Amino acid sequence: MQGGGKGDDVTVVPKRSSRLSKSRFVKGRQCPKRLWLETYEPDAPELVVDDALQDIFDQGTEVGRLARERFPGGVLVEEQHDDPRRLPRTRELLAAAVPAIFEATFVEDDTYAAIDVLLRENGGFALIEVKSGTSVKDKYVLDAAIQTHVARRAGLDVGRVEIMHLNGEYVHPGPADLFVRQDVTERVRALLPQIPSEIAAQLEVLAGDEPTVAIGPHCRDDNGCPFIERCWPGGAGHVLRIHGLGYAKRFELLAAGIPAIAALPPGYRLNGVQARQHRACVSGEVVVEPGLRDALAPYAGVLGFLDFESVGRAIPVWDGTRPWEQIGVQFSYHEGKLGGPYRHEEFLAAPGTDPRGEVARRLVAATRLADRVVMYTPFEKTQIRKMQRFVPELADELGRLEARLLDLEKVVHRTVYHPAFAGSFSIKSVLPALCGIAYKDTVEIADGGEASAELARLLFYSGTLSPAERAALEKRLLEYCKLDTLAMVKLLERLKGMAGGWHCWA
Repeated sequence: MQGGGKGDDVTVVPKRSSRLSKSRFVKGRQCPKRLWLETYEPDAPELVVDDALQDIFDQGTEVGRLARERFPGGVLVEEQHDDPRRLPRTRELLAAAVPAIFEATFVEDDTYAAIDVLLRENGGFALIEVKSGTSVKDKYVLDAAIQTHVARRAGLDVGRVEIMHLNGEYVHPGPADLFVRQDVTERVRALLPQIPSEIAAQLEVLAGDEPTVAIGPHCRDDNGCPFIERCWPGGAGHVLRIHGLGYAKRFELLAAGIPAIAALPPGYRLNGVQARQHRACVSGEVVVEPGLRDALAPYAGVLGFLDFESVGRAIPVWDGTRPWEQIGVQFSYHEGKLGGPYRHEEFLAAPGTDPRGEVARRLVAATRLADRVVMYTPFEKTQIRKMQRFVPELADELGRLEARLLDLEKVVHRTVYHPAFAGSFSIKSVLPALCGIAYKDTVEIADGGEASAELARLLFYSGTLSPAERAALEKRLLEYCKLDTLAMVKLLERLKGMAGGWHCWA
């Protein structure tokens, strides 16, 4: 607001203000800057909800719906979360003495709370927070604590607090219950005295300008942070990129004025991988251990290259599966002698089917002639072991396949480091550094999380897709999975060339 006097050159900016919610409160406890940014930059690119995150949200919504079925006679506050009618509707339901209110809504101390289940009991209420995880996490208890504070400030006698979460031991279709209810009253009670001052501090943050917060281990706590790249220093050779070093030690180095891996003091204790990373950062060149040739010796004869993509649903779909259990429903397979030519086979499950038997049969047939089958990390081994459980008639063949598996990631991890790895041995870091092939320039799907969400859309929501949309989705999935196995082919060829004595095909 501009001053009124002629010649005034001072602009007075009105203070910002906004209320808290349980999610904002939890984020504010992690970092005031994250709270401020998520409140005042809601359209920031870091906050765009991608397919993988939307799939998680959608599954959480379904978990909440099923949880409500456990409370007969309960009534849902159906208005949208930003609808002011939610508060009087909640009061109406309280006055009507319904046995349970779902999404009961209150605003106290400039803090908004919508309670998953407000259960009437013993003349008061139990507050139940529903989560799609399979255990009680500290952040869940903090969620419940802020809601308990708001509900009590609104005049409710909340005597007991629970976290209701998915039962990790549940096997579809039962008979065990899909949910576990765990009492966290004492843990919430221990948090409640801190909450009024924390609310005041967070509201003060929201009333001011963007705060300056030093980076630290809180950036990578259980909540993560979408804005981490804004705050953290870049560079593949930064001490925050030291592979496998605890973050407390990384920040000790940074606080001591040592920002670069290459500048580590002589004698600083490093394991073998970290020492190799240090040598690469000092020289600026790839480091190859003499043991690479021996490590690659088993990679001979007819080689297969195998990659699975999987789906894991909060609420199990197929018999014998547990909440969030990853089930391989797609694979890509390249096979041939090193240098090619390679034949390629692939499988993608059809919507509305239980694909586990077909995946196993196609896999056994595709890999029958390979001397060894290459994977990158042990995920494929875990999937093949699950297939032995789900498809027992093929257990022997699958067991023989498992015995032929080779993990190429172990070879890279133990013998090679390129400065551009930036502390990561994922194939998406290794492939561009060693072979000049980047996923982001080659396929539309960004990573396995997005692939899993897209697979879920294809398998469980195909009725919402037009034929053209379904065909395009299948094409994206097949291209992504195919690149995973082609990446292993190119990487192994490159490693053989680096080991010497073998021609490296482009």
